[in-house]
Amino acid sequence: MTVDHTRAPVLEALVDYHRQGRLGFSPPGHKQARGADPEVRAVLGDAVFLGDMLASGGLDDRLTRSRVLERAEELMADAVHADHTFFSTCGSSLSVKAAMLSVAGPHEKLLIGRDAHKSVVSGLILSGIEPVWVEPRWDTERHLAHPPSAEEFEKAFEIHPDAKGALVTSPTPYGACADLRAIAEVCHRRSVPLIVDEAWGAHLPFHPVLPSWAMDAGADICVTSIHKMGSGLEQGSVFHLRGDLVPAELLKMRADLLGTTSPSVLLYAGLDGWRRQMCLHGEELMGGALELAAEVRAAIEQIDGMHVNDRNDLCGPGLADDFDPLPGVIDVDGLGISGFQAADWLREHRATDMHLSDHRRIGAQITHADDRETAGELLAALKDLARAAPDLRPAPRMEVPAPSELRLAQALLPRDAFFGPAEHVPLSKAAGRVAAEMITPYPPGIPAVLPGERLTEPVLRYLRTGKEAGMNLPDPADPDFETIRVVTRDAE
Repeated sequence: MTVDHTRAPVLEALVDYHRQGRLGFSPPGHKQARGADPEVRAVLGDAVFLGDMLASGGLDDRLTRSRVLERAEELMADAVHADHTFFSTCGSSLSVKAAMLSVAGPHEKLLIGRDAHKSVVSGLILSGIEPVWVEPRWDTERHLAHPPSAEEFEKAFEIHPDAKGALVTSPTPYGACADLRAIAEVCHRRSVPLIVDEAWGAHLPFHPVLPSWAMDAGADICVTSIHKMGSGLEQGSVFHLRGDLVPAELLKMRADLLGTTSPSVLLYAGLDGWRRQMCLHGEELMGGALELAAEVRAAIEQIDGMHVNDRNDLCGPGLADDFDPLPGVIDVDGLGISGFQAADWLREHRATDMHLSDHRRIGAQITHADDRETAGELLAALKDLARAAPDLRPAPRMEVPAPSELRLAQALLPRDAFFGPAEHVPLSKAAGRVAAEMITPYPPGIPAVLPGERLTEPVLRYLRTGKEAGMNLPDPADPDFETIRVVTRDAE
């Protein structure tokens, strides 16, 4: 079959819909902007509403006989060397859950890198899957977790030969990448699938200098957020399938179980347009982004007190296997301030928003959308930050535990702890109790505490001092984090 990547089925169907002047007596109720609030129209513009329609019975007919979405998904699959691709308008948080549920079921085991995103933990809670945690590779000097090695997955399978598959996150939000080929080989020797949470890797297939992406590395299911490093709209996600270890109809069924019956055509259009853009111009655009990122990284290195994490920092024995330079993670520890302070100052005083922030770093991601003008503004803001840093009030000191102290013992399944009888206790009395909630520094969204894990004083101290220093903890039931939800004594 000849594949024509100049086509964009969703966008073409949108054009046709408007050309025909269709009149809808169906949702959405704003009816092509006519009923939308005038002030909302003034802010958002009518284009948003004109692209908002039913996917079936609007963009396509009620039986989807034009195969608009199906054709767009086929083109996306071809672009990344997958057998099947599914679009999601509920973000990769849904996509990764669908992937997990297609590989393992209640009380079945799944090997998972402990540096997984909170959406993976949500999948465990919903499914009742038993996690077998695989240890990340810890950089004790920089307090960073890198994806687990193939050797660690091999050891976990030897201890748990009944595990149904494995899940690894690569790249991480910090740009660290796993050896996916080696991990896939570990799984396939046992005829079980590998899921890759590649939410931060939408751009990887489109330039040879970038790390290998999951489908080319032998993964069975790959989850990608097009909105993170691509041109899609927020919540736009795709998940790809390759091989025969996971039936396509099963993966689709699991996704249908979780997804909305009212998907956003706007998000579909963003996914479809991104694929066409990358297939036609991706290598050029990504090459420009890589060149600009190298210039920006070199310029930041000239700012006293700042250092951009690079390959030499993140890769090597016991560390990551590969490195994506575009996240642009800047260590500001040399300025004597925290990443939280740096991000807040840049937003307040220079109208510049960072991505991730932690106790010593901020993330300034560079994408194909940046140019020398935006890069210049970033560098000017960072230089201003360096000048202002001596006058910033010292942040409360975070107590970051050693890697061995960060890991908590899993006493109950996440689902059992989350839905079981629980009570709130003061943080000062929580050590030794089993957590009944998830606690996640965000971004990047990797939980420090999972439901079912037994709390320890070092982790509680880390979270308490982190919140005092500016860490964002969006998910505890007590927003002030003075108490914590734990399993009742008789249910432990």
